[in-house]
Amino acid sequence: MKLEITGFSLRDTLNCGQCFRWEEQPDGSFKGIVNGKSITVFQKDDLLILPGVDDSECPFWERYFDFGTDYAALRTRFSEDPTLKLACEKAGGIRLLQQDPWETLCSFIISQNNNIPRIKMIIARLCEQFGERTEDGYAFPAPEALAGCTVEDLAPLKAGFRAKYILDAARKVVSGELDLPALSEMPLEEARAKLMNIYGVGPKVAECALLYGFHRLDAFPIDTWIKKALQRYYPAGFPDFAEPKGVAQQFLFHYIRLEDHVI
Repeated sequence: MKLEITGFSLRDTLNCGQCFRWEEQPDGSFKGIVNGKSITVFQKDDLLILPGVDDSECPFWERYFDFGTDYAALRTRFSEDPTLKLACEKAGGIRLLQQDPWETLCSFIISQNNNIPRIKMIIARLCEQFGERTEDGYAFPAPEALAGCTVEDLAPLKAGFRAKYILDAARKVVSGELDLPALSEMPLEEARAKLMNIYGVGPKVAECALLYGFHRLDAFPIDTWIKKALQRYYPAGFPDFAEPKGVAQQFLFHYIRLEDHVI
């Protein structure tokens, strides 16, 4: 299957920290497991190529890569600000993936006080231990597969203090206390508060889950890098016109790391 997509960088999108189950291959392609299926994808100019994927799956992948959002228009709007203009020039090929909400929530719980290689290893172990076997890997485990577990059951993951947070999230989803589909529709502050009822979930993890897993483009995660960017470039406050702020945040996050030579 081939999809036309302009102004897009597959590498920046999959390596920017919003997802953890894609791995770049020596030939520049990426392999990952999405929706329980092993997938290879690569970019050639303005074509996104998914070998072996049937055209009938086109709507799923157009949604996953967020074809419904006009990123060209957003880059034009953001470029009214000189810093965001530079961010758009350097990192404007990033798109906000529309990922599975449960997988994203669980992944960002694991991300706390962690680095990307270690996050990926913990997630890989989680999938191997509790996920269903796929043709070429393991699917991400459903909350039902984890809700009945103990902290001791999760010890092989080497997730440390995060294990009890994972279990509390799974139990709240399975019990119905946390209605994941509803989080996409309710006011942002209410959705954030619902997620923060999970043991160990604070504002940053809640915002990341909402932005990357529920496509709440109004969410604005603030980590060490964004805090530094706000202090350096926006001491008087982030510009109000830069909406949706979640997209601007992702461009800014990638840009400041490029400027500080960490990527």
